[in-house]
Amino acid sequence: MQAIRINGGRPLEGRVAISGAKNAALPLMAAALLSDEPLELHNVPDLADIKTMATLLSQHGALIQQASGGGLALTASTITSTTAPYDLVRKMRASILVLGPLLARCHKARVSLPGGCAIGTRPVDLHLNGLTQLGAQIELSSGYIEAQAPKGLIGNRIVFPFVSVGATENLLMAATLAKGETVLVNAAREPEINDLVICLRAMGATIDGLGTDTLTIQGVDNLHKAVHAVVPDRIETGTYAMAAAITKGHLFLEKAQTDLMEAVFDTMRKAGATVTPIPDGIDIDCRQGLLKGVDVMTEPFPGFPTDLQAQTMALMTVANGAAMITETIFENRFMHVPELCRMGADITVHGASAMVRGTKSLTGAPVMASDLRASASLVLAGLAATGETTITRIYHLDRGYDRMEEKLRACGASIERIEG
Repeated sequence: MQAIRINGGRPLEGRVAISGAKNAALPLMAAALLSDEPLELHNVPDLADIKTMATLLSQHGALIQQASGGGLALTASTITSTTAPYDLVRKMRASILVLGPLLARCHKARVSLPGGCAIGTRPVDLHLNGLTQLGAQIELSSGYIEAQAPKGLIGNRIVFPFVSVGATENLLMAATLAKGETVLVNAAREPEINDLVICLRAMGATIDGLGTDTLTIQGVDNLHKAVHAVVPDRIETGTYAMAAAITKGHLFLEKAQTDLMEAVFDTMRKAGATVTPIPDGIDIDCRQGLLKGVDVMTEPFPGFPTDLQAQTMALMTVANGAAMITETIFENRFMHVPELCRMGADITVHGASAMVRGTKSLTGAPVMASDLRASASLVLAGLAATGETTITRIYHLDRGYDRMEEKLRACGASIERIEG
């Protein structure tokens, strides 16, 4: 099993090219099932989750090829199977996103209940309730979602009881081929949702309400070919911004967009970082090294993203004073706390909140990643720590970060992948 070894204490200096967003690319890939014509996606990150989704789509009958000039060309001219098997779905929760497109286009789908990071129950009830309101007949049997809509899906008004990115994406895709009008109320507003809307429009869908919590979809008979570039990854952007801060360094994040990150950069400025939007990116300057603790509460977009909670906690471990980190999205997303404490962090968890008291320095130690974003927080802690840090179970990291060691090493980090 591979591990990452870091010798910390080196300020980062240089440029980092931000990849396309994993959380945008995955639903975009699933959208290829809605049409028998090609969908060409550019700026697709090279990640384990992308490969898993490509494998899943291939077994449904989609042809996946390298697009000219990079990216992926996905063509689902014929759906050969409407079953998403357990062996693939268990690896990644985003596999549930094939449910809506398969049901909309083929009027039936059999999808295993999903797996992925162990950061909470994250039930699929909202997906299933929404599809039921669109006319689907759904049963759970032997660990599979059995869904049918023999006469096709029919538009309806669906009010989400709470914001769910995945359910919004699934219902949005399904509604593009439903008969009549569908209105999604209390829909998620994350940039990845907007990216999906833009792509679906390019494929011929009629969708109003871009950027709002109410999306109105007029169903069409067919979608057609399109070309779309995946939005830059705001979570990768935030992770490298915090890497600059925790090492008291200076990074230019190429292609990063400030409008996707206002809550994050507001927090970083309060902590003492200098964040400057410049042409084609963002400049993060933390060489003054005067970080202070800042309270953070995760919220749906445009609030502070849950996917940057663990990285922020790592940053706060070396800030002056105390910070309260409150997690409101997932109930089991503090599994990185014991590992950070092994490195000398002073963190006390009280239910959904963690009190972080800054220390003068962290100390390198052997640690274990528990999920994708927790693994990134341990990398950040390792970059700041005195001595050597070895992080095991880094397959989590490979699910969401494109060439992380390479990018960090190019900016002066002492980091390498080893056989653990």
